[in-house]
Amino acid sequence: MRYKLLISSIMFLTVLLIGCTGEEDPDQDSIQNEEDTAEADNEKKNSDDPSSIQENKVEDNQNLSFLKDVPEVPNDTAGFINQAAGPYAGIDVRDESVVDDVKEDLFKLDSLPEDANEEQLNAYYQYIYSLVAEDFPDPQDTIKKWEFGSFGNPDLPDARYHFKENYNVEVLLDASGSMGNYIGDKTMMQIAKESINDFMKQVPEEANVSFRIYGHKGTGSDSDKEMSCGAIEQVYGYAPYEEDEFQQELDKIEPAGWTPLADVLKEAENSLSEFDAEKNTNLIYVVSDGIETCDGDPVEVAKSLSDSNAQPIMNIIGFNVDSDAQEQLKEMADVSDGIFATANNQDELEEEFNRAEEVLEAWEDWKEDALDDAEHAKVTNNFDILSVTNDWGQKDTLQSNNISRLVNMLQNADIINSQQKSEIRSMRDEDRELIKESKAEVEEQLNDISAEKVEEMKQSIKERYNQQTQN
Repeated sequence: MRYKLLISSIMFLTVLLIGCTGEEDPDQDSIQNEEDTAEADNEKKNSDDPSSIQENKVEDNQNLSFLKDVPEVPNDTAGFINQAAGPYAGIDVRDESVVDDVKEDLFKLDSLPEDANEEQLNAYYQYIYSLVAEDFPDPQDTIKKWEFGSFGNPDLPDARYHFKENYNVEVLLDASGSMGNYIGDKTMMQIAKESINDFMKQVPEEANVSFRIYGHKGTGSDSDKEMSCGAIEQVYGYAPYEEDEFQQELDKIEPAGWTPLADVLKEAENSLSEFDAEKNTNLIYVVSDGIETCDGDPVEVAKSLSDSNAQPIMNIIGFNVDSDAQEQLKEMADVSDGIFATANNQDELEEEFNRAEEVLEAWEDWKEDALDDAEHAKVTNNFDILSVTNDWGQKDTLQSNNISRLVNMLQNADIINSQQKSEIRSMRDEDRELIKESKAEVEEQLNDISAEKVEEMKQSIKERYNQQTQN
């Protein structure tokens, strides 16, 4: 199984590399109906009257008051890592599924005066950037995945990652109404069910599994909130996996109501209390597509759960989440010293479960005395580093291209002129150089990690890049 995954990873990364070389140059965008044009004939001419110029300033224009709340464009690695993803991150802004919304947001901007000053241009650029800002990979997430992938390595300082006699796996699945949304030709719930069942099939017979769902009753209406927020049910386990029985429980689940994320973690903590970390390795997977909606504090409960006698390893997967949900789920992983990942489709969701499959295989070998400690002690991370740097590169290219496309739309709508377009693109190019430097910095950090010093590096990188409490 592990060899098949390795071959699959190599093929996937090869495709990534080929794809990177084929990315379009932002300055060569062939954007339909958005070619560079001469300055619009109807561009407003500024008066020499100082009061007229003052009225044009962005900060004094009531129609543009929303620009005051737009965050500044980052200027360092920590800033790019922690920037909020824009509403059009990860998609070409010309795509027919979003282009109307893009134009609605973009055309909130008034026409800039011909002699717009640097402050005005920068305000417009910041707004453009905020619409398409990408979610750049956080090296902290990669390091935690490596630590998890090195399960059983005696050099790892965190005792949770040492093999114990017993292994318990629990999956907590969000069954709120939004899980009925489609990705391709399947609902998110269908994708989650298939991925979870495939994962459970790979769990060794000696391990115990549990499956708990939440928010699966009622609707998203206020009248059903109390009922839906109380809908938390352990539908399987703790017990060895039995396919027929497990499938029967899966078939009953339909997306319904609200998201009691905090309370489902409380119930998981109560159930795990009998599995002390001294003799048990406890693994929890949380699959959620949204933020807590039942007035609980899942971050506080996640911290309590991680500090309990069970000391579970938390794997939190944000399934097709928005920026608010991602922020909350990531914070849950941070306070519990767990692992956070996003998954936007079935392949990505299954990839996260595949990491656990490899660990469970290694535990099974260890149980059978077939695994030499030295064999599992090496942290093989080169493929993950390559994946991270490719991801940075692809997000950088898409973000840069999208900025170019938005600028073209603004010029075609006579909101900016050709000179202003050129100046905004220059701002983008300067930021792109900073992003490339940040990518190199992250790659250097990740290359300098071994199992023996993973804890030291985790703390160092956390201090360097984690600005969540400072923003």
